[in-house]
Amino acid sequence: MFQVRGIVLPDREVRSFCIDGDRLRLGPVSGADLIADGGWILPGLVDAHTHPGTERPDVPFDDATLRRHLTDHREAGVLLVRTPGSAARIPAWVDEDSELPRVRSAGRWLATPGRFVPGFGRDVTEAELVAAAVEEAVSSGGWCKVIADWEFGDPAVSLDLLTEVVTAVHAVGGRVAAHCQTAEGSHNAVLAGVDSLEHGRYLDRDLIDRMARNGTALVPTLGVMGNKLDEVRAREATPRRDWLLKGWEGALANVRAAAEAGVVVLAGTDSFPCGTVANEVEWLIRGGLSPEAALAGASWTARSWLGLPGLVDGGPADLVVYDTDPTANPRVLAHPSVIVLRGRIFRAPTV
Repeated sequence: MFQVRGIVLPDREVRSFCIDGDRLRLGPVSGADLIADGGWILPGLVDAHTHPGTERPDVPFDDATLRRHLTDHREAGVLLVRTPGSAARIPAWVDEDSELPRVRSAGRWLATPGRFVPGFGRDVTEAELVAAAVEEAVSSGGWCKVIADWEFGDPAVSLDLLTEVVTAVHAVGGRVAAHCQTAEGSHNAVLAGVDSLEHGRYLDRDLIDRMARNGTALVPTLGVMGNKLDEVRAREATPRRDWLLKGWEGALANVRAAAEAGVVVLAGTDSFPCGTVANEVEWLIRGGLSPEAALAGASWTARSWLGLPGLVDGGPADLVVYDTDPTANPRVLAHPSVIVLRGRIFRAPTV
């Protein structure tokens, strides 16, 4: 048995936790080794939008790459990931491997004709979409992912069809994530009542209150565009380049508006290398979130939203510790001094 003591976020109270198997126990325990004393303790970090297993459409999904990607997440303190769509279903052995982060999967991307990269996900006709969404949700971690729109100028999946998908998946206890980067796609997804809006480019500000009422989370994945912004701006001016830049400006503005309206805003990287959620937290702050709200979207709020408790007695023994307050200096998020996953120590000063 071992224990940690420090300032717990978000409560900012000094507490001690004993790690008892894969569970947390509140309070100091006589004789347990103290591996951290005086730092800042958080529930394990969360990447709510990552696609481990393959990095390009021309490279097959494989177990070795999946393990490497998930290990990269763990080494950055990311102890829970959501994969909203993948080239293949996440295999069962991942959940049984105590060295890997916990995974919430949406099965394979569901793409109707003309949307997404052919063959990269699960290609279905519009007539097959509802049944396929139910099948992926039931066969995976309770989620399915619909490519609700795709490229500049292309039509989105219709509101009626998306509504059918949401109704059917909810009926079996599942949840729906929707890829949206056009105005029509974001509009239809919000009105259909999806559970998470991925990217949300060109989201109409007038729909944000409806998202809050419906409980639709926003996962804006800002870094995937923000990190290459200079490169996009340097491209030759084309309608698509201008569309990308205008969508970026709207995405930044909508992050703060969504948070102020009570929408759950989550950190998701949607990029490689894996384990860079700290960068996404910084982008959320640039988008107008407070450091604590941005961190919540990559830790305690995200874990709760995905159905896992935080630092509570009897909760999962997943935690990270920092030497300084990460809300005061978010860049330290990439460098936890202690990582405990499923009750196992993966990093500690005394280990």
